[in-house]
Amino acid sequence: MNQLAALDHRGKDFLTEAEFEQFLNAAKQGRYGARDFALCLFMQRHGLRVSELCAFQRSSLSFADAQVFVHRLKNGLATQQPLTGEELRAIKRYLRDRDKSGSNQLPWLFITERGTNFTRQGVSYLVQTIGERAKLPFKVTPHMLRHSCGFHLANRGCDSRLIQDYLGHRDPRHTAHYTRTAAIRFNNLWS
Repeated sequence: MNQLAALDHRGKDFLTEAEFEQFLNAAKQGRYGARDFALCLFMQRHGLRVSELCAFQRSSLSFADAQVFVHRLKNGLATQQPLTGEELRAIKRYLRDRDKSGSNQLPWLFITERGTNFTRQGVSYLVQTIGERAKLPFKVTPHMLRHSCGFHLANRGCDSRLIQDYLGHRDPRHTAHYTRTAAIRFNNLWS
């Protein structure tokens, strides 16, 4: 089965920019809106796998430099990445709320209402619930947020090597999935 047939067989595996905005708006509406918004934005912007998000430590953030050190799993390449203004505001808002509850000594960036780090199942449930609240016509999974990052970068015209490094892929074949479907590649074919 070729890659295109495999993609068609799997179905939709990313959110468009408009769908992601709809998803983020729904994240704000939950009981823990500040946390859920920050978690989903952070996960998508840095292309995190669910296990990477669950293990993410507060100490990997540098607010002074607006940087984050992303530790990759699955033998991926760790990278230092910038934090956008929107991310900084969202994370600071969430941490202010979190620290009021006395949870400021915990090492994880994102914690549950019980004061523990998230599990893979917990993040999956949260993301699926937000997708349903957003009324998206398909099931949203945490890995779709990672794919959304790759597709967003490809559609902005980033080259495959940059996307490979940003997502921590060691094998460039894993990155080809994003660049193969980037519509921007075809913009100047007929001009």
